[in-house]
Amino acid sequence: MRCPACDHPEDRVVDSRTIRNGRAIRRRRECASCGRRFTTYESIDEEPLRIQKQSGAVERYDREKLMDSVRVASAKRPISLSEIEALVDDIEEELNAEDRREVSSQRIGEMVMERLRALDQVAYVRFASVYRNFQDTSEFTEEVQELLRRQRYDSDGQVDLFSDADDQQETG
Repeated sequence: MRCPACDHPEDRVVDSRTIRNGRAIRRRRECASCGRRFTTYESIDEEPLRIQKQSGAVERYDREKLMDSVRVASAKRPISLSEIEALVDDIEEELNAEDRREVSSQRIGEMVMERLRALDQVAYVRFASVYRNFQDTSEFTEEVQELLRRQRYDSDGQVDLFSDADDQQETG
C-alpha cells in the first residue's frame, strides 16, 4: 500500500479489526519512510447492490447516502453515531441475507422507518415526513396519532385498557 503522504510503497500494519459484523477489516498502517499513519479498509468484492428508485432509475447502493439520511433525521436527538451505524449495518445484513442484487428504494425506506420507530420516534417522524413527502400538517398529525395508538400496546401485545379509559373520561 502506498503512503498517501510520501508515496513510499512500504508500510507496516499497526492495528487490524473487523467491522460491519465481520464483513470488512479496518487496518491502521504506518509508512516505513515518513512514519505517517493512515487507515485502509478491506471488504469482499461482491456484485454491488442496486437500488431501483421510484422514478424507475437504477443506481448503485451507497452506504453513505443511507447514513446521511438517517443522520439528518436524527439531528439533535439522543442517537449516537454508533447507533446509526448499527441501524445501517442491520439493514445491510437483512438485504444481504435476502441475497437479491436489486431492491426498491421503497423497501429500504420502510426498513429505516421500522428501525427508527423503535429507536427514536421524533427521528422516525422526521424521516417519514421526507420519505413519504408530507404535504401539510395533517399528515404529520396522522403519523403522530398512529405512534400514539401503537404506544397503547404494552410489550406483551396487550391493549392498555387504562389509556382508553382515560380518553373516555376526558371526553365524557
